[in-house]
Amino acid sequence: MICKGLLPVISRSSTVGRPTLSLWGLAAFCCASHAFLSGCSVASTAAAGISDNLSQAIVNQPDPELVGDALPAYLLLIDGFALTEPGNAGILGSAAQLYALYATTLVPDEARAAALAARAKDYGDRALCAEVSRTCELAQLNFDDYVAAIGKIGPSSSEALFSYCVGNLSFIRTNTDDWNALADLPKLEYALEHLLSIGADQKAGSVNMYLGILNTLRPEAFGGHPERGRAYFETAIELTEGRDLAVKVEFAKGYARMLYDRELHDQLLNDVLAADVQQPGFTFFNQLAQQQAVELLATADDYF
Repeated sequence: MICKGLLPVISRSSTVGRPTLSLWGLAAFCCASHAFLSGCSVASTAAAGISDNLSQAIVNQPDPELVGDALPAYLLLIDGFALTEPGNAGILGSAAQLYALYATTLVPDEARAAALAARAKDYGDRALCAEVSRTCELAQLNFDDYVAAIGKIGPSSSEALFSYCVGNLSFIRTNTDDWNALADLPKLEYALEHLLSIGADQKAGSVNMYLGILNTLRPEAFGGHPERGRAYFETAIELTEGRDLAVKVEFAKGYARMLYDRELHDQLLNDVLAADVQQPGFTFFNQLAQQQAVELLATADDYF
């Protein structure tokens, strides 16, 4: 799984090209073998291995356009695995995270991104349902019942809960003008907080960043909590030792712009531009963060 969370946390800015031959070939090879895809245990093992290796390749890839070219073929491949094993939480979770990544970082068209994020959300919901059956009707629960259901999820199911959060966050971030989507913010915030409480381990930095994003999506007058968001961003920077540049971009975009704090805004973004993007586990996201930092600084005079 991609530790970063595929996050659903950087604005769409890259251009998506055609899938590369190598991954198309991989998809064709796998789909051509009915025996391979119809063997549940074999498919599970293969999907997990491919997913883990691809995740590492993505997060350490310094060329976002290359990822954008290659990822569509893998999405089709993992769709095939999900069709073969519709109750496999690991495969569904991988699909949720990859679709969230593609929708929120590599697709410039807003309508298409929203449709792909809806798919990420669906996969995330299904992953958690497959792992914890009492969560299968979360969307229909009121807040108190939702809290009761999520609150019973233990550490052994944290990966499925993480995939659920990533898929749902990507959906909200691509539907910020949809009040029905925004109405789920308190639920998702609770799910992320619970994820931290049961031990997010290596994902704690990303989870804190997501909580920072959620709390700065709306001004305080409309239910947002910018100062709480700032605390989450600062914790995320501390936990990642500043190696995850996306945190500072989100901090500048969500908090500093909301409060019209030009000094903090420019400081954070200039820190991003001065940093070394080559960081194990963060290189891909750092490249995107630097691209966005340039764009945000270029529009700062007009914004402030």
